[in-house]
Amino acid sequence: MKAAVFYGKENMRVEEYPTPEINDNEVLVRVKSAAICGTDVRMYRNGVKNVDENHPLIIGHEMAGVIEKVGKNVTAYTPGTRVAVAPNMGCGICEDCIRGNGHMCKDYKALGISLNGGFAEYVRVPEAAVRGGNLIPMEDHVSYAEAAITEALSCVYNGSSQCNIRPGDYVLVIGAGPIGIMHAMMAKMAGAVKVIINDIAENRLELCREIDPSFITVKDDVIPFVRKETKGHGVDAVITACPVPAAQQTALEVAANYGRICFFGGLPEDRKMVPLNTNLIHYKQLICTGTTRASLKQFKDVLGFVSAGIIDVKKLITAEFSLDEIGKGFELAIAAQGLKNVINMD
Repeated sequence: MKAAVFYGKENMRVEEYPTPEINDNEVLVRVKSAAICGTDVRMYRNGVKNVDENHPLIIGHEMAGVIEKVGKNVTAYTPGTRVAVAPNMGCGICEDCIRGNGHMCKDYKALGISLNGGFAEYVRVPEAAVRGGNLIPMEDHVSYAEAAITEALSCVYNGSSQCNIRPGDYVLVIGAGPIGIMHAMMAKMAGAVKVIINDIAENRLELCREIDPSFITVKDDVIPFVRKETKGHGVDAVITACPVPAAQQTALEVAANYGRICFFGGLPEDRKMVPLNTNLIHYKQLICTGTTRASLKQFKDVLGFVSAGIIDVKKLITAEFSLDEIGKGFELAIAAQGLKNVINMD
């Protein structure tokens, strides 16, 4: 098969690669679309532990395709089924896995992260993922590109759920990348009366307004802007959808009494220690949380949102490429140009 094989920091080559063999308990999926994620960009730019010229990895964890082949012991899936592929799988027996949160398992594995993933014509789905229900059948009207993007949307849904956004809430999203816009969409779906998006890049804010003219955008001086927009009340929920320490500090300042805050965007290792005014948490009775990845239930739920047309992720796809052109997609993603870049295998 053809695959984009990652050999280490800024070293990915499209080449012929052995098509995966499956055992009696596994499934082979023919990948149709795979989307480039911020995690893919970080892996590409920084390298990955234990990945080198002698130990390559096929990255890409946002993917959808068609079941090509099933092992003889697999009864829940049949060849020809269109599926979105949830990448995360836990050990299955720890406390987190028993609670349905395999994505929090300390021994979790993921396609495109620790196992060969979706930037290839075929991907092997291990037994743990087959038994866990990681292959989600999709409706015929949902495109493979839309289904691939639902992986990122499921992570957003996890963060949004922690904020418990309710009808009538004022919501601030800091960061206008694809994840930030997904958070804004999710807040609107939950009934937020006003959704404010803050970013330093005017081109990103313009995209926000094009996607949904009801989004209120602000480039500079977000704290006084929020105070004016909310008549001094502050926002009921804040999501930091960017890897910026100052965003977390701002979140405490703009939150209303009883506000909920999600530190969604992880911080770089050299900037992970952030001074916070915890008196704001104390006296406003704020709830601060963070989220990572998503459960299989959340993945299935958001595929349902997309299928029902409640959230239109097509608007987030700003460029599509063939596998041979994957380098162009990474160039755009690294430069933060556009939103979601999708690689189509056909």
